[in-house]
Amino acid sequence: MNNSQSITGSRGDLKYEIKYRPSYSLLEVIIPNGEHITAEAGAMTYMSGSIRVETHTRKGRSGIWGAIKVSILGGESLFITDYIAEGGSGKVGFVSAPLGDITRLEVTSSKGYIIQSAGYIASTKGVQLDTKWQGFTKGLFGQNLFMIKTMGEGDVFVNTFGAIDKHVLKSGENLIVDNYHLAALSDTCEYDVRMFGGLKSTLLGGEGFVTEVKGPGEVYIQTKNVQEFVNWLWRYIAPKVQSRAHYKRVL
Repeated sequence: MNNSQSITGSRGDLKYEIKYRPSYSLLEVIIPNGEHITAEAGAMTYMSGSIRVETHTRKGRSGIWGAIKVSILGGESLFITDYIAEGGSGKVGFVSAPLGDITRLEVTSSKGYIIQSAGYIASTKGVQLDTKWQGFTKGLFGQNLFMIKTMGEGDVFVNTFGAIDKHVLKSGENLIVDNYHLAALSDTCEYDVRMFGGLKSTLLGGEGFVTEVKGPGEVYIQTKNVQEFVNWLWRYIAPKVQSRAHYKRVL
């Protein structure tokens, strides 16, 4: 029995379907002849033979060296790929590493989005990605909040770790979100990145940094925390790693 849900939609002649929601989502895009979609390098799962690919750097505002800096520090790919349909329509399937959901955000001339850099999967023609945007305050103790700002007009597809929890804030309403759970927010919102509680709470409480978001606008939260998952996993892996390291030293 398959209880998965799917969402279908279109952008002009380009059609898409988000399959296997909400836990193992996959984005399938039907591209008409002569059109294209841009995606994170490495996100492609399959494509038809009529698709031609062009890979290029995320130049942002500061050229290739700025893109390299963002890639090294932000942990995101240096490259993005255009998938172009030639000689007829074609299809491409995209997924990202985290197990979770995929959602579509509509970018307009009056509203863009600020999205977690690791969550970006793909975007349609007309959406500009600013990877060198410095709107978010850099965190303390090396915890930087790397985000991508989207502008223009079109659709952007975002992958989250876990399910997607959407909050719509009215003017003046605010929401405090753990940085590792923040997936995206509309650029109509105001925000402030700060420590959770005081210094003692941040160091001992395990919450780290949070972003206080003030409406009007939308806030998208991922229900799972990648850092917490890694820490949980390491609890079980660490003893084996340490045991093997000790065994090698003895030998």
